[in-house]
Amino acid sequence: MSAHPTTRWSDWSCSVVVTCADERDLPAVTATVRTLMADVDRAVSRFRDDSDLARVNAAAGNLVPVRPLTMALVEISVAAARATDGAVDPTLAADLVALGYDADIAVVRGRPTGTARQGQGAERVIGWHGLRSDPALRLLGVPAGTGLDLGSTAKAWTVDESVRRGARRAHAPFLVSIGGDVAAHGSPDGGWTISVEETEGTGGGFVTLHDGGLATSSTAGRRWVGVHHLIDPRTGRSATGAFRTATVWASTCLAANTRSTWLLVDTEAALAAAPLPTRLVDSRGHVHTRDGWPDEPRHTPAGEATQTETEVAA
Repeated sequence: MSAHPTTRWSDWSCSVVVTCADERDLPAVTATVRTLMADVDRAVSRFRDDSDLARVNAAAGNLVPVRPLTMALVEISVAAARATDGAVDPTLAADLVALGYDADIAVVRGRPTGTARQGQGAERVIGWHGLRSDPALRLLGVPAGTGLDLGSTAKAWTVDESVRRGARRAHAPFLVSIGGDVAAHGSPDGGWTISVEETEGTGGGFVTLHDGGLATSSTAGRRWVGVHHLIDPRTGRSATGAFRTATVWASTCLAANTRSTWLLVDTEAALAAAPLPTRLVDSRGHVHTRDGWPDEPRHTPAGEATQTETEVAA
């Protein structure tokens, strides 16, 4: 039970949480989050035929007119790809489809085992470097044989942007979480108590967030028929490595999510980058912390309640 006024609902196949220090802010901030999520969904959802992203993917090899928001989100995803040397690649939709992730995760998991695809990933084609756009005319295109999926950046950006927009209407601190991507606008006395979980409801450590963003990426949650949704662009297959979950704190949720995804795709390169407070869970479930990640109490601090959960990122 939350110590502060909270609204919870489900969207984008994940939990959405808005928590406000002042009850008066809850309706306005919640409306801000819902409106922005709807706008982002219309722009870059991979699972609705009328989104800009779906139209671009369907017309691979050609330029397609898109919304300004779509163009902005693609530019953000390209920046993440550039910053991670391509580890966080926005052009992995064909790889995800080849592995069977061609619908909402609940639909994919609900298929009979024999009908789920178990391919080895799509044939490698040029990735994010092959994106073509005309920002002035708002035209966007992807190479034939590939497709856009902005899951590694769009959700985190939505959290950050919700906080930026909500801050214009709020009287006091508040926090927004979408499927494990979290950002705070200020904090109440003592900060926000966050439960860090690999998947929702499984339990984990607790940390205190005062500002910035927190993101968790995991191979433990969105799994089906022995594969998962975090793709290694070098192979087109589900990423493998020493760690199954990474949680990162950064100045923004977008920066945290970019790093947490990078850590699971190319751990060595990500750990060599500028340090950010990081919590890693290895294949045996052992927790490793580094670069300033705070000590974690084993139980919720006395007198406090968990404000939200960071779960597996979508």
